[in-house]
Amino acid sequence: MISNNDGEEKMKFRENPGLTFDDVLLVPKRSPVRSRGDVSTETRLSRHLKMHIPIVSANMDTVTESEMAVAMARAGGIGIIHRFITPERQAEEVRRVKRAESYIVEPPYTLPPTASVSEAREMMDDRGIGGLVIVDEENRPLGILTRRDLQFVFSNEQPVTAWMTPAEKLVTAPAGTSLEEARRILHEHRVEKLPLIDEDGRLAGLITAKDIVQLMQHPNATKDHKGRLRVGAAVGVRPGFLERAAMLLEAGADVIVVD
Repeated sequence: MISNNDGEEKMKFRENPGLTFDDVLLVPKRSPVRSRGDVSTETRLSRHLKMHIPIVSANMDTVTESEMAVAMARAGGIGIIHRFITPERQAEEVRRVKRAESYIVEPPYTLPPTASVSEAREMMDDRGIGGLVIVDEENRPLGILTRRDLQFVFSNEQPVTAWMTPAEKLVTAPAGTSLEEARRILHEHRVEKLPLIDEDGRLAGLITAKDIVQLMQHPNATKDHKGRLRVGAAVGVRPGFLERAAMLLEAGADVIVVD
């Protein structure tokens, strides 16, 4: 504070104020909090989007795509997918996050029995997934094909039916199976994927051991009502931004950031 000739006090700041780490000291003292586990860092990004930690990764092309967004959501924050890619690619990044972790994968990725090993590998690589359900024209499961099934397959032109686990050997469960029951079935039969079948025998969803493990390892993850990781996406104020936003919302984006 300084005083002028009239005795009035005014604030005066240095032209280039700055602090270094050594300029700030928090004096140690006893805390009334008995455990760090009792401290809540919950906050809201919006009225309906709650996070366990108040951290959002920047919507920059050098910072946030699906990999960072998944890590942020698992930690309890959220990532915003940058807009410096095509709308289609950005929407795919959003879909990768939404499918990275979920109690029930619905709908699962599928292929017809006429598909080739090459098509299966391409879909697994493009979607970042470890397995596919092979279904008929009425969406009834015919088998499951995983990366492990194709590990030593060198002919890409073979049909997926040559290497899938056929329906008669699959362990399945009815649609609506609880998390605890799914975990029991997976453990009892030593399988990693559990197709959920509706009353008409059609594929209704898929539960994987990997997703259940992730659920247990990240109890504070930022998730939606379906148990999927939350993710945001950025749009710019430029021609086509409304179409981009609509595409992102259709892909599953939980929040749109305008930058």
